[in-house]
Amino acid sequence: MKEQLDPESFKNLIGAVRDFPQPGITFRDITPLLRKPGALKTASAAMASEFTTSSITHVMGIESRGFLFGPAIADQLNLGFSPIRKPGKLPGKTISETYSLEYGTDSLEIQADIIGPGDRVLLVDDVLATGGTLSAAERLVVATGAEVAGVTVLIELDFLKGREQLGVRHVVAVIHY
Repeated sequence: MKEQLDPESFKNLIGAVRDFPQPGITFRDITPLLRKPGALKTASAAMASEFTTSSITHVMGIESRGFLFGPAIADQLNLGFSPIRKPGKLPGKTISETYSLEYGTDSLEIQADIIGPGDRVLLVDDVLATGGTLSAAERLVVATGAEVAGVTVLIELDFLKGREQLGVRHVVAVIHY
């Protein structure tokens, strides 16, 4: 008989790797969750649950772990999926945004014509920490004339107050630390 998974049990499937990627950082590792049969499907359903009746038109996931959950969430919402990538990975004209991380800076890009005015986007990532990455993704979406209708993540590190950096207020996190 297959073990039933529920979002409450997910915390037991998340690893904590101290001093990675640098001293003082505790990395929340989703790999044990991904190894558990059915966990990705259950996690994606929990992440999508508050958006099933919303007027979202696009699901966009942030490289790289947002690519694991984003397509599954898009499928559950009967929508397509578009990636938000690191620089130089997308063809055609792109829009770029640089942002600060807990431990440096980085940039994200989207294809310039993938969304536009009237579109309502659900942003997907694995973790909401300081809010830098999701805030940059939000600015990219807004630069096209589209609207960020919501954000969904598997994990939120509440003590870093990343949610406060976002303009969108409909933010869903399945697990809180």
